[in-house]
Amino acid sequence: MEARLFMLNVEKNPIEAKRIATECAKRIENKELKFLEIVQSLREYLTDDDTTVRAKAIGYLSAVLAELGSRSFTRQQVPVVAQFMCDRLEDETGLGETSSGLTALAKMHHFGKDEATQVMTALMKVDLPKHPLTTRFKVLTLVDALMSEHRDALKSMGDKFVTGFAELVGGEKDPRNLMIVFSVAKVILVEFDIVRHVELMYDVVYCYFPISFRPPPDDPYHITAQDLKKRLRECIASTHYFAGQVFPQLIEKLDSTSPSVKLDVLQTMAACALSYGPQTMSTQSSQLWDAVKYEILKSSDEDELTNEALLVLKAVATTLSTGLTTYPPPATPLARYLKTVVQECMKQLQEPQQKQAKPAGRILASIATANSVSYSFIVQTTMPALLLVYSDLGSIAKQRALLQSLNGIFDSTVAIYGHWTDMKPAPLIENSLLEYKEKLFEIYSQGLMGSNKDETSFRLTAMKGLGKLCRVRKFFEESEIGMVVQYLDEIALGGDEKGEVRDEALQILRDISTYRSSLIMSITFPAFMAQLPDSEEEKKPYTGTLEALAKLSFERPVFEVLLTRLLNKLDVVLQYGTGPDYPKAILSTLLYVLQKKPKSTYADMNTYYNRLVPPLLTKTILPLVSEKETLPVLTDDGVLEISGRLVRLIVKDLEIEQQQKITQSMFDLFVNNKESTLILEKSNITENFRPFSKTATEQQSGCVVIFACCLAAISREVALPVKNLSEFLLQNIELAENPKTPAHRLAHLRIIGLIVNKWMQKSDMDELKKIVEAQLTSISSGDSDSPLGERLRIVFWIVKALLMRTEKFGMEATQTLVELLGNPQYGSMASRGFSVLLGEDEFLNRENHAILRMLANQKTFSLCIPRIVDGFRNATSALKPNYLIALSNILRNMPSSIITPEIPTLLPLLLQSMELPDADVKLATIETLHVTVRESADALKEHVSSVITRLLSACSFETGDKEKSSNPPRVRISALRCLKSFPGALRGELLLPYKRQVMKKLLLVLDDPKRVVRKEGVDCRSKWFAMDEPEE
Repeated sequence: MEARLFMLNVEKNPIEAKRIATECAKRIENKELKFLEIVQSLREYLTDDDTTVRAKAIGYLSAVLAELGSRSFTRQQVPVVAQFMCDRLEDETGLGETSSGLTALAKMHHFGKDEATQVMTALMKVDLPKHPLTTRFKVLTLVDALMSEHRDALKSMGDKFVTGFAELVGGEKDPRNLMIVFSVAKVILVEFDIVRHVELMYDVVYCYFPISFRPPPDDPYHITAQDLKKRLRECIASTHYFAGQVFPQLIEKLDSTSPSVKLDVLQTMAACALSYGPQTMSTQSSQLWDAVKYEILKSSDEDELTNEALLVLKAVATTLSTGLTTYPPPATPLARYLKTVVQECMKQLQEPQQKQAKPAGRILASIATANSVSYSFIVQTTMPALLLVYSDLGSIAKQRALLQSLNGIFDSTVAIYGHWTDMKPAPLIENSLLEYKEKLFEIYSQGLMGSNKDETSFRLTAMKGLGKLCRVRKFFEESEIGMVVQYLDEIALGGDEKGEVRDEALQILRDISTYRSSLIMSITFPAFMAQLPDSEEEKKPYTGTLEALAKLSFERPVFEVLLTRLLNKLDVVLQYGTGPDYPKAILSTLLYVLQKKPKSTYADMNTYYNRLVPPLLTKTILPLVSEKETLPVLTDDGVLEISGRLVRLIVKDLEIEQQQKITQSMFDLFVNNKESTLILEKSNITENFRPFSKTATEQQSGCVVIFACCLAAISREVALPVKNLSEFLLQNIELAENPKTPAHRLAHLRIIGLIVNKWMQKSDMDELKKIVEAQLTSISSGDSDSPLGERLRIVFWIVKALLMRTEKFGMEATQTLVELLGNPQYGSMASRGFSVLLGEDEFLNRENHAILRMLANQKTFSLCIPRIVDGFRNATSALKPNYLIALSNILRNMPSSIITPEIPTLLPLLLQSMELPDADVKLATIETLHVTVRESADALKEHVSSVITRLLSACSFETGDKEKSSNPPRVRISALRCLKSFPGALRGELLLPYKRQVMKKLLLVLDDPKRVVRKEGVDCRSKWFAMDEPEE
C-alpha cells in the first residue's frame, strides 16, 4: 500500500512521498517491518514492462534506504541488499534511483570493502555518457561517496579502477558533475598508483583546460567559472607526472589573445610549480623562465597578468629552495635558476630608464620574496652591481629609476625579515642587505636632503626608500631612524616644500610612530611645538602644524604626549589673550585624533576624561564669573561646539558608574547651582553661573551646548538626577522658546529630544501629550504674544523623538503636523520642519544610546506620503509649495528602496517641485529622479517630456543675482548627471524625439562660468550624441 502511495505522489507531491518513505524507514528500525518484505511487495512493479513504473519502484526502495539509520542493517543484510541493488544497475531505466539507494547504503556501518568493490565493478559496466545529466550526477555522487568512505577498497582494485573511472566520466560536460569528477580525479592522482596510466588520466583532466564556462543567469547551483577553474587547476597540479606534458602545452597557450586564458595559464603554472617538487622543477625552470619573462618585460603596467607572471617565477624559486637553509651553493638548481634570472635582469638595469628596466627590477623583488635563501642570493649578486651602476649615473631621472627598483627590493626585505611590530621569528640567514646599510643610507639621505626641491619625484622616491628601510626589523639603529625622523620633520615643517612631499613625510612619520613612538615624542613633537605661536599676534601659521601633529598621534603613548602639550599650549594662548580661532584649532586637533585613533579602553577614556573635561570646563566657565578682566574666548559658539563634541566623544565610552557621577556633576554645575567636581578652582560659580536661567547672559546660555553634548553621550541606563522629568522638560521648552542664539536654541531642542527619546517612560506619555497639545493649540490659535515659530520647532523635535520609538502618540501628532501644511500662516514654516522628522542628527542616534526602532523611518514615510499627496491635490495654488517642500525634506532622508515603489504616485509632485525657486528642494527632487532613472526607469516613461524639460531648465545658468539664483552649481551639476543617465536607462525610441532639443540646450551649458559644470555638460552631451538616430 505504502509503495503504491509513494509512486503516485513522487512526482505530484514530493513532500508526501518523502513522508511515506520516512514512516516506512521508522517501521524497519522498530522491527515492525523487514526490508525484504518491501522488496517482495514491489515485485510486480520491479518487473513491469513500463520503464517509468520500474524507476519509481526502485526510487521507493532508495528513498527508504536514505531515511534509515547507519546501523539499521546487520552485517549479514548489507551484502544481500548491495547485491540486489547492484543487479538493478543492469536495468538502466532506474540508474539514477538505484545510484541514490547505493549512495545511502554505502554510508551504512556494515557496508565494507567487498561491497564497495562490488558496487564500483557494477558501475563500470554502465554506459554513463548516454544518460541525462541528473542521472549522471547521482552516479557520480555514488562514486564520490565510495571514494570518501571506502577509498582503500577502490585502491585495491588497482588499474581496473583507474581505467574504469576514466571510461565512466569521459566526455562529461555538466558543471555540477565536473566539480565531482575533478574532486575524485584529484584523489586518484594524489593517492593512487597511476604510473601506468599517466597519459590516460592526463587526457581525462587536461581536455577541459582552459575552462570557458559561463553560468546562466538563473543557475540554481551557483557554480562559477572560477570554481571550475580552481578545481581543475588543483587536479593538474596534483601530480608531477604531468610535468612533461603540461608545461609545454601551457607555454603554448601563453600566445593566446584572450586575457582570461592567459590568466588561467599563469595561475596554473604557478600552482604546478609549487606542487611538483624540486626534482621535477629543476628540469622545467629554464623553459618556464624563457616563456614567462616576456610577459613581464614587455609590460610597463602592473596589471593582473604581470602580477601572475611574477608569481610563477616566485613559485619556481620557492620550490627549488626546498631543503636549503643557507646561501645556495653554485651547483644547486636554485642557484642555476637565479643566476640566469639575475644576469637577464641586471642587463636591463644597466640603463634604468629603459622600458624593460622597471619590470626587471620587479622580477628581482618578486623572486626575493620567495624565502630567505632566494632573497640572500638576489641581494648578494645584485646589490654591489646596482650600487656601482648608481654611482655612474649622470642624470636625476636615471637615478630615480634605479632607486625605484631598489625600493622594490626593500619591500622584499620587509616581507622576508619582517617589520618592527612583527611577532614571527626572523629567518636563520642573516639579512644580506646589512652589508650595504651605510652606503644605502648615504645615497638615500643625499637624494632626499641634498637634491633641489624642484626634483619632487626623485625626492619622493628617496623618502619612500628611507621609510621602507626604517620599517625593516633590526636593520637601522635607533640613532639612524632618529636621523630619518629629523629629515622628515624638516620637510614636514618646510614652508617651501610641495604639498605631496610634505604629505609623504607625514605619512612615513605616522608609520614610524607605530613602532618607534619614542622618537616621535622626543624629536618630532618638540620641533613641531616650537613652530606653534603663543598668540595670534605673532602672525605665525599654526593650522598646518596642528594638522601634522594630529596625523602623527593615533598611537596611545603619542596621543598622551600630544594631549599634555596642546593643553599646555592652550593655557599659554589663553594667558596671552587671543581670539577664538586659535583655541578652536587646538581643540579641533584633539577631537580629530580621538575620532580617528583606535578604540580606547575604559581605563584610557577615564584618563582622557580626567585630563581634558574638567580642565576644559574650568577654562570655559570661570572667565564668565571671574572678577578679573579675562576674555571668555572659549564661549565662542564655534569653540563651544568643538568642546561639546570632545566631551561627548569621551563620556560616551565610559562605564555606566562613571557616567552616573558625571551626570550628577553636570546637573550640579548647570542646573542645580551647586558645587561641582567639574570645576577645579575655587570660585563664586554657584552664585554667578546660571545658564538655565531666563536672565542668563548670552555667553552663559551658550554653555548649554556642552551640557547637551554630555546628555547625548549618557546611556539610557543612567537616571537623570531630577525630581520631576516633566518639569525639567518644560524648563527646557521655555528656554527654547526664547533662545539667545541659534546655537543656544539647537542645544535646548536637542536636550528636549534626548529627554523624550531616552528617559521618558510609557507612564509619562499622558503628561507629554498635554505638553504637545498645549504647544499645538498655541500655534493654531495664532497667539501673537507667543513665539510660534519656536514652538513649532519644539513640537517637531518632540515628535521626532517619539517617532524614533514608534510611539502611537508620535504618529498622531505627525498627522496634525501634516495638516498644518494647509495653514496659510504657518504652512511654510511647518514644511521646513519635516527635515527634522526624518533627518539624521549627530546627537539623537543609536551611537549615542538613543532608541531607534526597526522600520521607524519607513513607518513615518508611509504615514506622511499619502496625506501629503492628498493635501497637495486639494490645496490652493498658494499652499501647494508647502506640500512640495515637506515632500522634498522627507525624500532626501529616505533610502531609494523605500522611495522607488511610490514614484508613480509622487511624480506629479516632483515635477512641480522642480519649478520652485528653493535650491534645496530642487536638489532633493533631482536626486530622487536620478535614483528613479537608475533603479526604476519605466516609472518615468509616461512623463519623459516633462522631466527632460524641467531638467534642462535646471541645467541653465541664470544671469542676474548669483546669490539668489535658484540654480546654483550643485543643482546644475545634479541635473546634468540625472539627464546623462537617461540614455541606456530608457528605450531609445522614447528619447530620440527629444535628442535635438537636449543637444541644443546643452550647448548653452558649455558656456557656464563654472568649469565643473561645463565638464558635466560635455559628458552629458556626449552621452546623448551617441544615441542612434532612427533608420530612414
